[in-house]
Amino acid sequence: MAETNRNKWVVLALLTLVYTFSFIDRQLLVILAEPVKADLGLSDTQLGLLTGLAFAALYVTLGLPIARLADKGNRKNVVSASLAIWSAMTVISGMAANFTHMLLARIGVGIGEAGGSPPSHSIISDYFKPEKRATALSIYSVGIYIGIFLGFTIGGVLAQNYGWRVAFYAVGLPGILLAVLIYYFVKEPVKGRYDPQGVSTVTPTLSNVIKTLLGKKTFIYIALGSGFIAFGSYGAGNFLPSFLQRVHGVEVSKAGYLLGMAFGIGGGIGTFLGGFMADRLRLSDMRWYIWLPMIAAILALIPFGVYVFSSHLNVVVGMVFLVSALLGVYLGPAIAVTHSLVSARMRAFASAVLFLVLNIIGLGFGPLTIGLVSDVLQPEYGDLSLRGAFCCIFLSQSLAILFFALASRTYLRDLKDTTP
Repeated sequence: MAETNRNKWVVLALLTLVYTFSFIDRQLLVILAEPVKADLGLSDTQLGLLTGLAFAALYVTLGLPIARLADKGNRKNVVSASLAIWSAMTVISGMAANFTHMLLARIGVGIGEAGGSPPSHSIISDYFKPEKRATALSIYSVGIYIGIFLGFTIGGVLAQNYGWRVAFYAVGLPGILLAVLIYYFVKEPVKGRYDPQGVSTVTPTLSNVIKTLLGKKTFIYIALGSGFIAFGSYGAGNFLPSFLQRVHGVEVSKAGYLLGMAFGIGGGIGTFLGGFMADRLRLSDMRWYIWLPMIAAILALIPFGVYVFSSHLNVVVGMVFLVSALLGVYLGPAIAVTHSLVSARMRAFASAVLFLVLNIIGLGFGPLTIGLVSDVLQPEYGDLSLRGAFCCIFLSQSLAILFFALASRTYLRDLKDTTP
């Protein structure tokens, strides 16, 4: 038993490292946005497309068939192959000579990353008992913020000293080596190992899985609420390096360091505490898995407004830290709620559907919307156009709060009706 307990933490650490690499690769273009924009002659709309919809389109759509494959077969192999693909495409991103080349490379990164998270979520749910899943999934989700921290800090330094192309090469190549480690050192667990005895070991049909998910109002509300939180996180986050450079006159390496610290530490703390606290509060009421992210989203509105309109750099960075911590709370509980509503052999697909909604709304349309609005405002407001564009996020955050509130009203009923 002690060996099993140690092994599950090793597996969690390795999968978290994979998730870290996915966000290093994903966010690298964010911190490099200004030098890439200047070199390739891009607009803010094109930047929003490259850092958002171009990546998200295939990332979320291919996530569904890949997750279905993972539910039927070996999930560890899917993760390993996906990591190798997106790391290779990150290297190719450094070779782009124009917008079209970069667009195709980022689509390639999205194709690879489609097979990362859903199979990993499913593996983790079979290594950890239900009462510990939100904690484990939140630890895994901290990889987002470690990746953002490393992507921003390393990317900024490399870009300033060696050029933005070298940054892509330096980040992509180690990911290929990690893919080999995952293949050899992660053991595929038994599907549904902690489910009640007598649960079917037959993988449900695709129509049954979709019918189950759509029949749970809680899942629909949680997915939409997560999507609108992600709209704000990605919409503002993908333009914050440009915001610091244009509005506050910060050079690229310093912007990377400041935002890496604020996002990486703040978001990591919030993400871990979200799952950790929810797993403990659930003892009094399961709805704390939803109430906790909802309360955090409400509290985040004030520091967000401060950093958008403050003229003091230190205040801006401090408020980014607070917003990142508060908006990181939702992810572990959202995944745990999703997994609690389906059987073991639906979990990878359920995660893929959750991430489809989350990333289409958040990653797909968040940066693109901010870029479009910024371009519209630029003739009148110049470098301050991003400040006005960020105001869209007040609306998306309010919608997120509404959907979490609706989810809290249906969760206990949907949970009671769930067949393991």
